[in-house]
Amino acid sequence: MLAAASKTSIAQLFVPANQLFSRGDSLRGQLTPLRTCYDINYYHLNVRVNPDKRYISGANLFRFTAMDNIERLQFDLFDNLRVDSVVYRGEELPFKREFNAVFVDFPRLIQKGSIDSFTVYYSGNPVQAKRAPWDGGFDFKKDSNGKHWIATACQGLGASVWWPNKDHQSDEVDSMLISISVPNGLTNVSNGRFKGSEDLGDGYTRFNWFVSNPINNYNVAVNIGDYVHFADTFRGEKGILDLDYWVLRENEAKARPHFNANVKPMLQAFEHWFGPYPFYADGFKLVETAHLGMEHQSAIAYGNKYQNGYLGRDGSGTGWGNKWDFIIIHEAGHEWFGNNITSNDLADMWIHESFTNYSESLYIDYHFGKQAGQEYVHGNRRGIQNLAPIIGSYHVNNEGSGDMYNKGGVLHNMVRTIINDDEKWRQILRGLNKRFYHSTVDYKDIVDYISEQSGKDLSSVFAQYVRHANIPTLEFYFTKDGKASCRWIADEQGFDMPVRIRTKGGQYQFIQPTRRLTPINIPGLTRDNFEIDTFNFYIGVLVNQ
Repeated sequence: MLAAASKTSIAQLFVPANQLFSRGDSLRGQLTPLRTCYDINYYHLNVRVNPDKRYISGANLFRFTAMDNIERLQFDLFDNLRVDSVVYRGEELPFKREFNAVFVDFPRLIQKGSIDSFTVYYSGNPVQAKRAPWDGGFDFKKDSNGKHWIATACQGLGASVWWPNKDHQSDEVDSMLISISVPNGLTNVSNGRFKGSEDLGDGYTRFNWFVSNPINNYNVAVNIGDYVHFADTFRGEKGILDLDYWVLRENEAKARPHFNANVKPMLQAFEHWFGPYPFYADGFKLVETAHLGMEHQSAIAYGNKYQNGYLGRDGSGTGWGNKWDFIIIHEAGHEWFGNNITSNDLADMWIHESFTNYSESLYIDYHFGKQAGQEYVHGNRRGIQNLAPIIGSYHVNNEGSGDMYNKGGVLHNMVRTIINDDEKWRQILRGLNKRFYHSTVDYKDIVDYISEQSGKDLSSVFAQYVRHANIPTLEFYFTKDGKASCRWIADEQGFDMPVRIRTKGGQYQFIQPTRRLTPINIPGLTRDNFEIDTFNFYIGVLVNQ
């Protein structure tokens, strides 16, 4: 997702918890037994979209494995949409609604280990996004020719804003058929592979798309418009990857050279750093949207108007961000971090956004050199506020502050600097995507893996920058007889991040300060000639007089 998304979250984190989180938040964010009792295997989402009335109607088939004996379970659908019926083996089931949760009672016990299914029929006018993708829902627009141009975007708010599902990131469906019916003359593009269309004979055409890889709910997308299609291929680490582009008819001439200049260089860089593109079976797509962009798996929403930068701007102020299209590079980075590796809880959305922000630097590194990439990371510091932690509160559908983007990218550059072995760092990034391939993870999974593979205990480093708002300060003392010592001032107990220091003109050396005063054994180091690597280490420095 895009960095402007989390400004409200920063403010909200200063509200007392008993005022911030509600019963509705818990029903959405908590994994109760009514949610853990079933594991989603397959959905068939079949929805008709009436653009003129901004109305949707249809059904979703839930096929699941019972993880426990089931008499009752919860699925999710926003309460402004009507549940017309829940059907199980030909019977309509009783259900109750509480906020955006729906509780279904079964007529007989579903045995643990069995595979079963039910279908939810629903309808209504979905929430209309006022500022997609930062506030979720349906984005109803028209193109310059007056034709309907519609998309969905719902990260954070939740996929249940427009379709019934088990709306929790921890349970990704294994595969999915997406069938979207739209008025004749329009095209729907969704995730995965196109499986054909059919004229329904009533003025509507159904477009079928099949996703064969696990996908998280918020990535499931509808894109409706007067689209034209063109295609290419990329020879990557796992063979031939299909590239498909769906753009408004009026923009095809601009789209062809622009996508060609950005997509293959992106794939080259990211396969180098992160390993093979994670969804060869479903292909890679860009789909033009009226909103700026979103990382919809294998169908990335693109709305950056065929220009480099972020709507033509470079947020780092270094110039490096204007050499590539921000939306293509950033949102495609989420195919590895966010879509391949997905956080179990929205609180850990920092995993998605920190690595993807950092992927922008690695794209620059691959094509323009390491120094350029690090300059970009350093420049991004000007967007950091340090007002609240970048991790959210668990089990209440709460994300951390918007600093998860730039501060997260800075954190990963520091970790790379601490490891001090670029090939080892590259193998760690590739290893993350291999170890957690098509998996959901939490904070501990990521921190433990990086610590284990680097051979360095980085737990206190991650804790300080992820769990606390403040950055640490390195405090120095110099005595008249030439002795130097330092210590960390930090929120995290036991914080002991190594840092690079040198005399002016010399070579950087690592020291390992703790929260206790530690001598610095670097010959010739004085108050007047010492330098800290604050280019790569995002810290405060305090020199006592």
